[in-house]
Amino acid sequence: MSKPLRGLPPAALAWLMWGLGALLYLIAFYQRVAPAVITDQLMGEFAIGAAALGNLSAFYFYSYVAMQIPTGVIADRWGPRKLLTLGAAVAALGSALFAMAPTLWWANAGRLLIGASVAVAFVSMLKLASHWFPQRHYALVSGMAILMGVIGGVSAGVPLRLLVEAFGWRPIMGVSAGLTALLSLATWLLVRDDPVERGYASHVQAGHDHGDRTPILRGLAEVLSYRNIWIMFLTPVGVVGAVLAFAGLWGVPYLRQAYALDAKSAALITSTLLVAWALGGPLLGAWSQHLGRRKPLYVLTTALALTGWLAVVFLPLPLWLLVTLLVPLGFCSANITIGFACAKESIPLRLTGTASGVCNMGPLLGGMLLQPAIGWMLDRHWAGQMNSGVRVYAADAWQAGFTLICIFVAVSLVLICLMRETYCKQSLA
Repeated sequence: MSKPLRGLPPAALAWLMWGLGALLYLIAFYQRVAPAVITDQLMGEFAIGAAALGNLSAFYFYSYVAMQIPTGVIADRWGPRKLLTLGAAVAALGSALFAMAPTLWWANAGRLLIGASVAVAFVSMLKLASHWFPQRHYALVSGMAILMGVIGGVSAGVPLRLLVEAFGWRPIMGVSAGLTALLSLATWLLVRDDPVERGYASHVQAGHDHGDRTPILRGLAEVLSYRNIWIMFLTPVGVVGAVLAFAGLWGVPYLRQAYALDAKSAALITSTLLVAWALGGPLLGAWSQHLGRRKPLYVLTTALALTGWLAVVFLPLPLWLLVTLLVPLGFCSANITIGFACAKESIPLRLTGTASGVCNMGPLLGGMLLQPAIGWMLDRHWAGQMNSGVRVYAADAWQAGFTLICIFVAVSLVLICLMRETYCKQSLA
């Protein structure tokens, strides 16, 4: 006879389960943003231009995006614990490969391996949240996930630059590999997929549901039959893709060349964008929950983000005004938390992992497309100027590259106007 359950899990235990998964997402974001502060070392050491650098950074996104749907489906069938453990282990291997890469080919392979492995983090976090937290906290927890990711991104700013200047980028990436391996071990020992495994009642009404045996392709087809899923997948391609392109790669070299800043100051400014993005995540998610509606706030914040990017790209802003503008721009761009909550509410709860995987492809697809596209545009407008073996781009080249950001965000605004309102209520069918 099974032991009676002790009631719902305590908050501290719930946050521990979620937090270990969130640590892998923190590492994922750190790895995602790290190339931004070592662009000069990478371009000089591997003798590459902007297009090749954008492609090197984007190798992370190529495999990350490709893994999202398989990750979501497997999370629904097998549970997040195994995925998080394996993901952290492979991420450690990829980080070590990148740290020791003798050529650009091996560096690309390391980035590809990192992206594929950390791709499990976000979907697994959301799956854990649906079991360990009540439904009314889902938008808040999604926002906290963004916060954890941005902490990783900020650590890949000024702190990483200081460490790289002191020890070199290869040793630091090697240490990152070791820490990720330790996280893999801790996850296996401590994380459980559902409170039932610790003797507590689950927040999922159907109980311990990760063993759902809906055929994979049928489950995916069912998720894709919902219009909101398509919209929640495509909208972040522009909104979040813009943040990943600027803060994740091109912001630091842009600020260094257009405003004559040193690398640490440029990294600090791009980190400002990420910090505002982190703060906006939980606040916008909670705000939309309080309003009882998702669409109005999603539309408003996307429109404001577009206005901000238009100003950054096409107005001759002094540095102080640019930095000031990045704060509300980053805050509004965190509206992806509204989208994740809306996606979850638009489909049956048993398909949460698959839906999360589909929707999480959007922001990473944006980074995957925009980072190399901006680099390609920069090389097209390059006038031939070099500085210490690194290409220097004029103001018109940067404007041409960043115009792509404005186009992507404008398309996102059109798409979000087409979403169906969920009124913050979970679909039961």
